[in-house]
Amino acid sequence: MHLKTSDLALMSLGFGGYTCNWGTHFCGLYESEAERDLIMFSFLAQGLRERELLVCCPDENHYDHALDNIHALCPDVDRPDPDSFRLFHSHELYHPKGIFSPRDMLKAHDDIWNENLRTGERNVRGTAEMGWALAKIPGIENLMAYESMLNYFIWGKAWISICLYDVNRFPGSSVMKVLQVHPFVITGGGIFQNPYFIQPEKWLSEHPPQFLAAT
Repeated sequence: MHLKTSDLALMSLGFGGYTCNWGTHFCGLYESEAERDLIMFSFLAQGLRERELLVCCPDENHYDHALDNIHALCPDVDRPDPDSFRLFHSHELYHPKGIFSPRDMLKAHDDIWNENLRTGERNVRGTAEMGWALAKIPGIENLMAYESMLNYFIWGKAWISICLYDVNRFPGSSVMKVLQVHPFVITGGGIFQNPYFIQPEKWLSEHPPQFLAAT
């Protein structure tokens, strides 16, 4: 995969003074809306400052005001055009056909990445609030398979993804599964290398091995 020199440098996450390498997949575990907003909107506001491609899937209650909340953190920067800010409803991104499919999800990400390469090869910041996954959507049992496979997709690309989970809504057993498929975790105002992370080839071989061939 061809990367620009700038893509290989550390990037600012936009909060707490934290930086990381491109190609990183985080889970953000939060307990309040303020904590979630600090992660999601500050992360994307920094991308707006850097003129990066932003992909955002907020909670439905915040969909209409997502861009306003981001731009309020950097009012001196021009508001992005639709090609630079991809705002999705959860059903548009995760289950547009009424079924959640890891392969369809990765194809959707690949389409965004390939279009980005054709139109300018910018760095990509993606973040999503995962509360939609609590609904009984067909195929939702394969969500962690997608999260594990997403590591393969992101590695080597100028792309950062943060998946946000409300620990007050997701049971502890689900949070433990989330930790198994994210190499880094954002929680309590800090960023940590995740000791519970299981490499995708191992996790996929032990859980839904039918997805291993797709990686």
